[in-house]
Amino acid sequence: MNLPILAITMGDPAGIGPEIVVRALNHKETYAQCRPLVTGDAAVMEQAVKVLGLPLTVHAIDKVADAKFEYGCIDVFDLKCVDMNTFEYGKVSAQCGNAAFVSIKKAIELAMADEVDGTVTAPLNKEALNLAGHHFDGHTEIYATFTNTKKYAMLLADEFLRVIHVSTHVSLREACDRVKKDRIIEVTELINDACVQFGIEHPRIGIAGLNPHSSDNGLFGWEEQKEIIPAVNELKDRGFNVVGPVPPDTLFAKAKCGQFDGCVAMYHDQGHIPFKVVGFNWNKETGKMDSVKGVNITLGLPIIRVSVDHGTAFDVAGKGVASEDAMMLSIDYATRMAISRMNNRNKQ
Repeated sequence: MNLPILAITMGDPAGIGPEIVVRALNHKETYAQCRPLVTGDAAVMEQAVKVLGLPLTVHAIDKVADAKFEYGCIDVFDLKCVDMNTFEYGKVSAQCGNAAFVSIKKAIELAMADEVDGTVTAPLNKEALNLAGHHFDGHTEIYATFTNTKKYAMLLADEFLRVIHVSTHVSLREACDRVKKDRIIEVTELINDACVQFGIEHPRIGIAGLNPHSSDNGLFGWEEQKEIIPAVNELKDRGFNVVGPVPPDTLFAKAKCGQFDGCVAMYHDQGHIPFKVVGFNWNKETGKMDSVKGVNITLGLPIIRVSVDHGTAFDVAGKGVASEDAMMLSIDYATRMAISRMNNRNKQ
């Protein structure tokens, strides 16, 4: 009973979220590392169990204390947020956008009240979310709002590649303007602390340049000289093991080979593209994905939030073919972070 309790959101019910959650909870090792609890709609989760044809039951509850945390029985904090008479897989709808939202909000509330030790999120659909009247760019902004967090950052993590971003959901033109010394230092501190939580004692962090060849001493831009290099120098003076600016076209290849424990990307696609090239593997012979790995961790929050780093996949929702790889990895990372926090509290 000392295992951490994780609240796992079901995601947009019209997508693959409920299926990958059920698949992950069908693994005995999940219950060997944590006590999982789904926030969402019990009827939706029952439907996902039927789609997958797995010998699992759904246990609807309205408080954490009533959870069984037993393999073979999925505890669902039942928010009764979906009308199954009008529900359809693969369709953008306000009902499903709202269901995803209230599932997230409940997970946050439970974590903020210390009723759970961490949260894991399944994918949502931003169009459906906004149709429901919840005007957020995505999970990260919802978490920041309801935890009253001003400084936060997105970390992508696989088994060997970890990437944090100076900026994320802004235009490329604005992203260049956001490459500032203070922000680079801030996110480097966050990824360094995260790596320590993952069990890496002295993380080596590679900091990307913004321009091709990290500007070749100012030939292709000025951001390296004015913002990135001063940030790297200050971090070194403060004892951080950082290298940079590393040309963006080589940084991630080096990290994949083990030269860096973490990478600082200057904008969304600079970090996401290499990360997904590594984690998303398509099998031409079977016509299916062999693996969809990688997680998204929001750093800077007072609570733990880890998410799969893929979308709702409406095109395959309800067909029982979605991979649980990323959900399993998300649960693993959330568990490690929760245990690290629990151990730190015990030392205090």
